[in-house]
Amino acid sequence: MNAETPAQSRPPRPLCILIAALGGEGGGVLADYLVDAASAQGFPVQSTSIPGVSQRTGATTYYVEIYPRSRDELGGREPVLSLIPGPGNVDVLMASELVEAGRAMRAGFVSPQRTTLVASTHRIYAIEEKIRPGDGRFRDEEVRQAARQLARRALLLDLSELAARSGAVINTVLFGAAAASGALGLSREACEDAIRRAGKSVEASLRGFAAGWAAAAAGDAATGSAPEAAPGAPGKAAPPEAPALAPALARRCEAEFPEEMQPVMRLALARLVDYLDEAYAASYLDRLRGLLEAERVSCALAARAAPGLAVWMAYEDIQRVAALKSRASRIERVRGEVGARPGEPVRIFDYFRPGIAELADVLPPRLFARIEAYAGARKPGGGWCIQASSASGQILLRALAWAGRWRRSSARFASENALIERWLAALRRHAGSDRELALELAGCARLVKGYSDTRTRAHGHLAQVLEIAEAPSPGAGAGERVRALRETWLAQADGEPGGGGTSASGRGPASTKVQTVVFIPKPKPAAGGKAASG
Repeated sequence: MNAETPAQSRPPRPLCILIAALGGEGGGVLADYLVDAASAQGFPVQSTSIPGVSQRTGATTYYVEIYPRSRDELGGREPVLSLIPGPGNVDVLMASELVEAGRAMRAGFVSPQRTTLVASTHRIYAIEEKIRPGDGRFRDEEVRQAARQLARRALLLDLSELAARSGAVINTVLFGAAAASGALGLSREACEDAIRRAGKSVEASLRGFAAGWAAAAAGDAATGSAPEAAPGAPGKAAPPEAPALAPALARRCEAEFPEEMQPVMRLALARLVDYLDEAYAASYLDRLRGLLEAERVSCALAARAAPGLAVWMAYEDIQRVAALKSRASRIERVRGEVGARPGEPVRIFDYFRPGIAELADVLPPRLFARIEAYAGARKPGGGWCIQASSASGQILLRALAWAGRWRRSSARFASENALIERWLAALRRHAGSDRELALELAGCARLVKGYSDTRTRAHGHLAQVLEIAEAPSPGAGAGERVRALRETWLAQADGEPGGGGTSASGRGPASTKVQTVVFIPKPKPAAGGKAASG
């Protein structure tokens, strides 16, 4: 009769560690630290990696298995270790960014029976979040809540802030926090020795490791888990400090507009002065003043229109992009991001690929019309590569930026401001007669963003909702139709009104873009039986 093997006589299972990181954050180096520290303590260890395409277009994961018995105890035997993680079989998940932790949880790697989750609460927005016309950010609190529910133990810290304070890369801070949790089964000395043996920015890496260790240990001692950053729903961050304004603009802002509008308006005015000049910023005040006078009873319409109007008036063109890329503050920011030391050379390359329309936008309207008619849909075959950190690159960028002072005479300025005035006229018309329609239409300024084809689609979308507002009698429910169209477009990544959208009239599906399909006949075989080359 065979008795069941007692639990204490069964061989221990390997410790399974999954690292979810972004490109450039040293996830591979972190995996090497784990392998080195485990090997130094005599544990059998194995690691594999799945590198992503780039920073936010593909998951970059590293998998490490450590057998928690020394080779001396094994007596020459070797454990069989896996090359890939299994859902529900991960003991430690280390994530360098919050949504990376969310990806791993969605894939089933986090288990309430065995997984210790160590993750950073900071965000680096994914491509999918950035390309949506509206606010496409994932809600951080949903990931935090999932971590609390799905993990056996969740340690959530702002590791990015700790890395910045210690002058280290985030991978070493994550290493320290995970080691302090005790889930790795590695001593602090072994971990620090692994960092020293790697020989990569040793002093800074040790500071980062110590910062992560201290933060995780302090949180455990106080509450049993690491302190979390404040959730903060998207869009609820504290507003930046209002910049100083020219006295004339500041006086008008304080005297002519309600106090609750002034924080946003001061930011908008500073942006528009930087974009063009004080006279242009004053025209922003004139436009908002017209909305206040039209609605009379409150400032709700002007307040809703103010942010979108400022962004719209500061549209991005070649001159604006060149001005932003040539600023000394940008060079210093990039140097700080890559950790360059004083005197260490850093080369920055910017790639421009403007279409013919973007190049012609800077010309007067008559010249623009001629070039557009000639070029049609053709686009330039190449692009520009400008080394922004070089003297020649700075001269070229600043020359383009300097040309922005003649923006008022350009075709782009004329077309943007004509559409702005059309939108404002619709707001003033309905401010007193159909308040719901006016407020929904004011929110449609969010539709106008991007450049090239994206900008063209945005103008088309706004034109559709303006058709509703400009009808002799928009009718009941016009505001609801405008809201439905706006939210449909803002929810779609490419801005196309497909996927169940409706036309501006609300009586049928949105029209589709007609494209000609050209079939090219297959070449006839040549005399020798092979297709002729052309």
